Amino acid sequence: MTPGTVAAIMFGVLFLLIILRVPVAFALALACLPIFYFEPRLTPVLVLQEMFRSYNSFVLLAVPFFLLAANLMNVAGITDRLIRLARAMVGHLPGGLGHVNVVVSMFFAGISGSSTADAAGIGSLLIPQMKKEGFSSSFSVAVTACSSVMGVIIPPSILMVVWGGLMSVSIGGLFIAGIIPGILIGLAQMVAVYVYARRHGMGLHDRATLRELASALARAVLALLTPVIIVGGIVGGFFTPTEASVVAALYALALGLIIYRTVGRRKLAHVFYDTGRFASIALFCIGTASAFGWTLAYFRIPAALVGYVQTLDLGIAEMGFAVAIAFLVIGCFIDAIPAIIILGTVLYPVTQAVGMHPIHFAMIGIISLAFGLVTPPYGLCLLISCSIAGIPVKKALRDVALVLLPMLAILILVILLPSLTLWLPRLMMPQFVN
Repeated sequence: MTPGTVAAIMFGVLFLLIILRVPVAFALALACLPIFYFEPRLTPVLVLQEMFRSYNSFVLLAVPFFLLAANLMNVAGITDRLIRLARAMVGHLPGGLGHVNVVVSMFFAGISGSSTADAAGIGSLLIPQMKKEGFSSSFSVAVTACSSVMGVIIPPSILMVVWGGLMSVSIGGLFIAGIIPGILIGLAQMVAVYVYARRHGMGLHDRATLRELASALARAVLALLTPVIIVGGIVGGFFTPTEASVVAALYALALGLIIYRTVGRRKLAHVFYDTGRFASIALFCIGTASAFGWTLAYFRIPAALVGYVQTLDLGIAEMGFAVAIAFLVIGCFIDAIPAIIILGTVLYPVTQAVGMHPIHFAMIGIISLAFGLVTPPYGLCLLISCSIAGIPVKKALRDVALVLLPMLAILILVILLPSLTLWLPRLMMPQFVN
């Protein structure tokens, strides 16, 4: 069978199973079986072998530990402290709570690395308050869902850990590369909130005094040290990304149990159960996606794609837009981690062939996949936010599009200006990022 035939069968079966609502993790494994049936040199046992081989990775241990840190931060009441600080900083602007929502998500993104934890933790607190302040339910959902995607862009990020581990890219470099795009996306969302507030006649709120700001900062400063410890430790060479995830979990545990004393035995047991459940789902997806990706590589589909792209003579910008479109489309249907394993590993040699820097490629892919968290039919963060607000997804789509537009503008800037993602890594980690 030719690479084109194999790709058509595998992706055709995959999307058919997704349309039939088969869970993506199972659909990825089942899509490999027809190829194994037609190819006499392969057996279905190879699916299981590749799955177990993918789990034998020290880097992947960071996934459950970063999830544990995020859940512990939520249960420990960190979110309340971050909201109070954000309110003191930007609550006086038109549409105060909308800006607070965005800024809190930026803070929480630097702590958790998980967008779903962001949407659930912040949404449950701020969506009801935003509705009381005069925001519509749909716009409250849109701001919460769209701001939560910064959880996988601003370091630390679970997606960056998986990406770096799969493609041998410096995870510390990826963490640093996400800082500027993450801040720009947050500012773009605040512009959308400002326009909405002005259009609906929302006035200014009282500005917090310096004393109130200092008090809020003092209450949140220990939580805000988390990204400093994680990113600083990795960049400084004190520990690896996996060890950083363990440090983050232990630090969150110490805050909840010893310092804030807000986490009891029952809460702790529930946190461990939830973390194990979500981590097992993510890791099972990684296993089946790895088997899917191995099958593509076996039939030399990435090499065929590289050869085709070389005939087109694309530049870095054109390739960047092609990568973004590919990830934006696939992110609408499947979770980001299997999308990285399937599409990222296929496109990686293609981007190398046109001279795109691996970190630039990674940031285009991760930002594009982050949009998939708020675009149907997958849109996990959108589903969580709509569930909290008690509205159907279709009611929130118009406002989600309004918030996504300025975010798309930032993605275009990242594609056209590689220095947005490469300047900080080259400055802070020149030995790893050339």
